[in-house]
Amino acid sequence: MTNRIDRLTKKGLVERLPDPSDRRGVLVRLTDEGQDRADQALAGLLDQERAILAELSRAQRGELAGLLRQLTAPFDNIPG
Repeated sequence: MTNRIDRLTKKGLVERLPDPSDRRGVLVRLTDEGQDRADQALAGLLDQERAILAELSRAQRGELAGLLRQLTAPFDNIPG
């Protein structure tokens, strides 16, 4: 994980900050550029999702949504 954060820091996408509640800890925060890049990536993924779902009928999209809720429901009870 440290290596990944190092690479992102070198690219100017994240910054490390001292943890105010634990002097041993470090917080990682997106920079403005990092936020912009994350937003762009998410927009691209949403466009792809829309294209995939456009091939399904309304009923099929509803069925898929129900199945995905069933699959992800156990994760709702995981602490943290």
